[in-house]
Amino acid sequence: MTWEETARVTGTAGTPAAAATVAPYGSWHSPISIELVSGAATPLAEPWPEPEAVLWLEGRPTQGGRRTLLRHAADGVTRELTPEPFRVGNRVHEYGGGSFAIDSEVVIASNQADGRLYRLDAQGLAAPVPITPEGPWRYADLRLDPRSPQVVAVRETHDAERPDDHRLVVNEIVMLALDGSDGAGRVLVTGPDFVAAPRFSPDGRWLAWLEWDFPFMPWNESRLRVAPVRGDGSLGEARTVAGGDGVSAAQPEWSTDGRLHVVLDDTGWWNLYVVDGDLDGATRLRPLAPMEAEFADPAWVFGRSSYAFTPDGAILATPRSNGRDRLVRIERDGAVVEIETPFTEFESLRVSGETAAVIASGPHDGSALLRLNPRSGEPAGILARSLPAPVDPAVLPVAEAIAFPSSGGATARALYFPPANAHYRGPDGEKPPLLVLVHGGPTSAASSGFSLERAFFTSRGIAIVDVDYRGSTGYGKAYRDALKLNLGVADVDDTTAAARFLAERGDVDPARMAVCGGSAGGYTTLACLTFRPEVFAAGISLFGIADLELIHEDSHKFEARYDEWHVGPWDGDHALWRERSPIHSLDRIQAPLLIMQGLDDKVVPPSQVDAMERVFAGTGLPYVALRFEGEGHGFRWAETKRAQYRAEIGFLARVFGFTPADGIEPLEVPGLA
Repeated sequence: MTWEETARVTGTAGTPAAAATVAPYGSWHSPISIELVSGAATPLAEPWPEPEAVLWLEGRPTQGGRRTLLRHAADGVTRELTPEPFRVGNRVHEYGGGSFAIDSEVVIASNQADGRLYRLDAQGLAAPVPITPEGPWRYADLRLDPRSPQVVAVRETHDAERPDDHRLVVNEIVMLALDGSDGAGRVLVTGPDFVAAPRFSPDGRWLAWLEWDFPFMPWNESRLRVAPVRGDGSLGEARTVAGGDGVSAAQPEWSTDGRLHVVLDDTGWWNLYVVDGDLDGATRLRPLAPMEAEFADPAWVFGRSSYAFTPDGAILATPRSNGRDRLVRIERDGAVVEIETPFTEFESLRVSGETAAVIASGPHDGSALLRLNPRSGEPAGILARSLPAPVDPAVLPVAEAIAFPSSGGATARALYFPPANAHYRGPDGEKPPLLVLVHGGPTSAASSGFSLERAFFTSRGIAIVDVDYRGSTGYGKAYRDALKLNLGVADVDDTTAAARFLAERGDVDPARMAVCGGSAGGYTTLACLTFRPEVFAAGISLFGIADLELIHEDSHKFEARYDEWHVGPWDGDHALWRERSPIHSLDRIQAPLLIMQGLDDKVVPPSQVDAMERVFAGTGLPYVALRFEGEGHGFRWAETKRAQYRAEIGFLARVFGFTPADGIEPLEVPGLA
């Protein structure tokens, strides 16, 4: 198989401009319907190859967004190991990840519905069997012990009486027998505020893991620890071998010959290192293929994997720079071989023996689960695709990486996606409206890969710019740390600067620019509308933060001190927190606003919307607030997503004065003339 065969580009190459229908921007007919964008794509995650099989998670939007575990075996048959109502997942740190582990025919998975671990039948023929009791425990980042029938995990324990009180939450590394005889687990590591990534050496004699303490997040400062595993399964004396003192350690892994590797950002970029020497004695860190690129990303979820070891001792990796991922092979002598592919985004690269797998996407193709040749990195097959059929590339945008000046002499980054529909063009003299996307995190990043959500708008004639404001990942530690103490300032400046840059360049209509974001991106959206009311004519906030003081008091453990990094110390005067909180200046908003919120959100509680509505009641601001039962931090139900996209395009149509195609009605916005 060639790389070109993995990228499923079909359909119209392009319609001559003379044949294109002239229609106002925003009103173009699009084959990317609300039904398609809200439920047709199948989310793919956590591929895990074995010598004779590949396992992965698939989302089921029509089944409440549950995730199920699939196994593609050597006989060519794909089997579902967790049929309804099993929901593979966990809520450790509220974001989960690392929800299953495999070793040959042993499969262990977490059921998000009850937080318990289950042993699964590798052929999908028998019902899952629980190995942990019911109780206030959650498990993540699972790994099987190579020497005995046990599994190691990060366990998060909540107080039975006050489960939402983050001060009572305890995070530990535990060992559990596969027969369930260890109950909730035997504690191996306790004491640090947080632990992650427990990884056995291939012979099972050593355990490595990450740990960090308040006030840091793992990407600010974290430590790589290692300890010998005794015969009874307990750990010997632990030592720190990397990280700490302002250095972030990420993604520890052991090569097949037993050498410990880790990603560190001490040079200003997350680069790959090997721990040389005797783990019982002196060790040193040796860099492998240093470059201005990131070999890791912020650990919002467990189990991320950006590099893996080939059978011949080389390393396959997916470093990120300039807004896109690459696939490279690092030879044993340190030489870096670039593997040219049509993809710009890679996720969860893993190798097991002669089997390798990765999730990849490009500008014109949805996510695909690829089997790779583990030695060369070349494609060897396609196991699953997120889309059942390709989308006509004539209606798909291609990212333009842009850099533009912002406040304080800084240069900010973004990906610009112009309207893309070869069957239409706008009237002469008309510029398209612009939707400015603000990602959450805020240490996330804009994606250059295929996005139905983005193409839903661009194919209708609405331009999009996805802003990598200061604080985003993929541009080095200095750029990532530039939001420290600057939340509500640098992110707002960069977001408004992106819009103004495109307006001044002549790409978009400066009178029809909207800003949209979710979570931390929702905060920046509200802050832009509040603190720069002259820039945007509309705003869309999804589960956004309006009151920084309220979110600090309601926060879960993982993010309990995260906002202090971005705003300032919580102890003492809270004047700065109030100054940066849009809730106290909502009367300055001049633009109509669409708000959407899940009522089961534990990260940004619905009380944020309640507080905003109390203020709006006295201002007369045109707004719509939509609340969704059963939805958490990020919408999963197909019907919720249908309501979301119908509301978003209808809202923009009402505010910007165009008539959407495909039977979509403009949204009624009370108070809007």
